[in-house]
Amino acid sequence: MASCFNSLMACLCCAVEVKVELSLLEKEKEVDGLSPNGKASPFADCRLNGALAHTSDEDSMLLPLNHNSRDFVEASVCHVKDLENGQMREVDLGCGRALLIKQQGEFSAMAHKCPHYGAPLVKGVLSKGHVRCPWHGACFSTATGDIEDFPGLDSLPTFQVRVEKDKVIIRANKQVILTGKKGNVEILLRCPAGLVCAETLRQEGFTDRIVMCTMDRHPPYDRPKLSKSLESTAEQLRLRSIDFLQDHDIELLTEKEVMAVDVKTRSVTFEDGLRMEYKKLFIATGSKPKLMNYKGKDVRNVFHLQTPEDANSIARLANNKNAVIVGTSFVGMEVAAALTDKAHSVSVIGIEPVPFKKALGEKVGKAIMKLFETNRVKFYMLNEVSEMIGQHGQLKEVVLKSGKVLRADVCVIGTGSVPATGFLKQSGIHLDSKGFISVNKMMQTNVDGVFAGGDVVTFPFPPRNNKKVNIPHWQMAHVHGRVAALSMIGRPSEFKTVPYFWSAMFGKTIRYAGYGDGFDDVIIQGDLDELRFVAFYTRSEEVVAVASMNYDPIVSRVAEVLGSGKTIKKRDVETGDISWLIEKGSH
Repeated sequence: MASCFNSLMACLCCAVEVKVELSLLEKEKEVDGLSPNGKASPFADCRLNGALAHTSDEDSMLLPLNHNSRDFVEASVCHVKDLENGQMREVDLGCGRALLIKQQGEFSAMAHKCPHYGAPLVKGVLSKGHVRCPWHGACFSTATGDIEDFPGLDSLPTFQVRVEKDKVIIRANKQVILTGKKGNVEILLRCPAGLVCAETLRQEGFTDRIVMCTMDRHPPYDRPKLSKSLESTAEQLRLRSIDFLQDHDIELLTEKEVMAVDVKTRSVTFEDGLRMEYKKLFIATGSKPKLMNYKGKDVRNVFHLQTPEDANSIARLANNKNAVIVGTSFVGMEVAAALTDKAHSVSVIGIEPVPFKKALGEKVGKAIMKLFETNRVKFYMLNEVSEMIGQHGQLKEVVLKSGKVLRADVCVIGTGSVPATGFLKQSGIHLDSKGFISVNKMMQTNVDGVFAGGDVVTFPFPPRNNKKVNIPHWQMAHVHGRVAALSMIGRPSEFKTVPYFWSAMFGKTIRYAGYGDGFDDVIIQGDLDELRFVAFYTRSEEVVAVASMNYDPIVSRVAEVLGSGKTIKKRDVETGDISWLIEKGSH
């Protein structure tokens, strides 16, 4: 949980120096391949910043460099007719690679990998001046490299492009190609809401004091990876280092639990007695585990996965032992998948007939459940825990309400969460019946100067006629942090994003875009048994969300369509032919 605030005039956030890893792609299978973005009319004229012609990357040649030849590289990467409008190509610059793009008859070039998790952007979606990542939906301007939608901390470096004698030439700084460093302070991110908020404030020129306060022992880290990579350390997961925060004058107070917020005196009081005043306050305290009712709560080796230390302990204790996962949330299922190659046995207990029924539907849930069963995971569905039994204080057995007794050396509880807002109950900040903070489209609460974002809020969602919803996605928290920061400094920004999340299990990834709450039907294209499918979630005759496995970049394509304000009708996806969607998502 992290609450962010600025004791002079900010909130919980931080600033960013753009960093991108531009490796040489030694293991890429489809080097120099064209993007799957469709084709448009060919462009024959030469423009200042690009056109096309005949040369492949194989016969790229290094051109003479100017007086800065030690620092820069120039390479002829193709001829003007090699690409058509709306296409991308990954090209070799001799000391690294770049993404070459053609739109409206002009070329641009930028780093070729998404700075979030390193996805090859050539496999993404090119649309109206930006590229959307095929894996997690982040968007980058093709003109500036700026990040326009999340997740991700950094923007991308862009490179100079010109055309000479029908040859497309890219000029780039060697250091930028190799390290991916962009030489200025850019946009945003945090916990992720607090960190994004702080970085956005600094990026937008805010110079007053910013303080980030967190219950964690560590600087902001990549929380979604906790359940996917149990042995990763906080250092390996970190988003920003202490040095980075200090360089951008962002104070970080760790292991600070907020006890109360006094909106009349504009102050925050912590458990250790520290009291700090603020001019603007941003609350991004996240969620806390939903408590279960069972006997034996004093037994050790029972975890709610909340920290890197929890994850490391789970991996260590499960080694060649018996692991039990309670709950079929995405976190619980990811932990189960991660333990199958470590534990002697992995058992999953769930109250629903299949995992993910509410989020993904019964058919998709059954297909994923089958994947787990083929990897030696045993399910005990329509069941609950009655008791944890220990020996000398250590967990030994989990007893189910059905009477079944499971051997267990470590247990992970993933039965859901509730907003961590208990400290606000007497504050005057409005909470709904479930404990969520209600905010407006500027992420402002009912109290002047107090903003909130991330898992703790309900906010007006434009695709549902501004109905207030809670969307606890990592990506959505990024957006909240940026919107809040801009609102704090009097530059309100339009809330425009498509919810996007992902889950990884056994080397396969589920990608999901949209807001499918309350869907009434699921239209599936592809093969569920082979786990190569796309599922469209509909409400009343309209597609509201999409999920896929092994069908990239279809989810990012749908996100592009939904993000443009267009509607996808149920009848359009029932035919089995979705080529129209590929075309629509490409222009």
